[in-house]
Amino acid sequence: MDDVRVTRAGRDLLQHIDLSVRSGEHWALIGPNGAGKTTMLTMCGALGHPSGGTVEVLGRRLGRVELRELRTHIGHVDPRHRMIADNSVLEVALTGITGSSDPVPRWEASADEVSRAQDLLASVGLARRLDSRWSTLSQGERGRALIARALIGDPALLLLDEPATGLDVAAREHLLETVDALRVSHPALASVTVTHHLEDLPASTTHAMLLRDGRVFATGAADDVLTSELVSGAFDFPLTITRTAGRWQARRA
Repeated sequence: MDDVRVTRAGRDLLQHIDLSVRSGEHWALIGPNGAGKTTMLTMCGALGHPSGGTVEVLGRRLGRVELRELRTHIGHVDPRHRMIADNSVLEVALTGITGSSDPVPRWEASADEVSRAQDLLASVGLARRLDSRWSTLSQGERGRALIARALIGDPALLLLDEPATGLDVAAREHLLETVDALRVSHPALASVTVTHHLEDLPASTTHAMLLRDGRVFATGAADDVLTSELVSGAFDFPLTITRTAGRWQARRA
């Protein structure tokens, strides 16, 4: 993103945003409600255009490229993912190939694609749940299934939109362990995670951007940005930030 501005209904949601995410980097976008995090993620996912400035995703500039094809190279994990049918876990993972919310009529996955989906689901701890229906899964299991869905197309970029939403502590830890493992299993993968809570960041986070009122408040290496002073400034609230065993915590100062 280069000097990006997004205006809606006469109001600037983002102003003067510069961001570069490189292969193997894992970024966190953090800020209070209304700071512009989701709007930024929308452009990272080639789902929206800037009002000003330029956005290039995987080397292709938005506004000059066919977005549907570009999205096939981007994995997106959204815990609010909606489907019409009560699909099986395996069917959900395979929709990552078609880029659809539900299985596409008259489309059939190849044997190799089914095998890959099974392997990915096993890697996130769902080997015994392949035939389970979505309605029977816990929120944590759904989050892990969506990670498998996002990875099945071997994306270069993975976007996680508040992936720990609605999870209890055990499910959150299992999910974050799954995300951390991607750094080893997919070393070239780049990721961007949006969250309100520092406790929901995986230890593999390498960089962070703090947003406030649609502007960049701080950006850079995670340990340089996620400090008590900077996070307190972004949220306009006195906070003490600590990091233990690679994970962050925020408490009132």
